[in-house]
Amino acid sequence: MTRRDVRATPDFFAKIDIQLPDERGPDGEPSWVDFQAYELLAIVERFAVGWDELPELVHGRSDYRILITTGRIAPMISVIGQLALDGAIELVDVDIDLRGPWK
Repeated sequence: MTRRDVRATPDFFAKIDIQLPDERGPDGEPSWVDFQAYELLAIVERFAVGWDELPELVHGRSDYRILITTGRIAPMISVIGQLALDGAIELVDVDIDLRGPWK
């Protein structure tokens, strides 16, 4: 099994900050700190060991892959990764859906 290095770009973290508040919400909505503590490590691991199994974001562009998953605190998460020139995976985009398809 090939294991790749994974790093998140500053834009990736900025997108988390935009989507989640600084503190946990009154009804238990997660903060950006919660997301990083409960979701991010699992996402990094999926990209590190499963890059070749993830679907291409754009057909024919194997340097961009997408992970669509459920999380521990977020019902739906999609993350886009890009293969860098040095062989590492850069996490470049994230969409966090706290509502899920049932709301």
